[in-house]
Amino acid sequence: MGKIALVILGVIILAALLIGGWAVGGYNNLTTKRNLVDQQWSQVENMLQRRADLIPNLVGTVKGVANLEESILTKIADARSKILSPTATPEEKMEASNQMTQAARQAGLLPGSGGILGPGGRFLSITEAYPQLKSDQSFLRLQDELAGTENRLAVARRDYNNAATDYNTTRQKFPTVLIAGFLNFQDKPLFKADEGARQAPKVDFSK
Repeated sequence: MGKIALVILGVIILAALLIGGWAVGGYNNLTTKRNLVDQQWSQVENMLQRRADLIPNLVGTVKGVANLEESILTKIADARSKILSPTATPEEKMEASNQMTQAARQAGLLPGSGGILGPGGRFLSITEAYPQLKSDQSFLRLQDELAGTENRLAVARRDYNNAATDYNTTRQKFPTVLIAGFLNFQDKPLFKADEGARQAPKVDFSK
């Protein structure tokens, strides 16, 4: 009986070591992936904040030329406030970013986007509708900066979504999900394109 007890004790100790090693490994893996997601999100946030300054500055340069709708100005201001808020969650900042995107697209400010309904129902950019802006150096500089920021934001969003998807997939797999639930590892939200990205809104500034 003594030998049997020792064998059982040895098996229990070995099982405990294996389970403990697996738990520690799973925890470390989740922590590493979560930290990577947070790091990638910080890059997205930096670009969102830069964009939140550039778009209102662009609006300021065209207000004297184009009669921008008050609703557009309000949406941009509200979105900027949420993006720059230190207490806003990532989900709230993502939603605010999409709100700003929709408003900027509606104003024809985003590079490559339409918004202003011109003759024949063709969507025009702000510079097509108001050619005098093509000679405004301040507007052109801000537009170039915004174009660069949009490109960097697209890359940062892609890298964040890849890291978040990898982390979420790892977290949801069995048996890692047991550790995740016990240690309160939560899923990370994905940054999705706004619903209006597939079609330009119909806005006529000629009224």
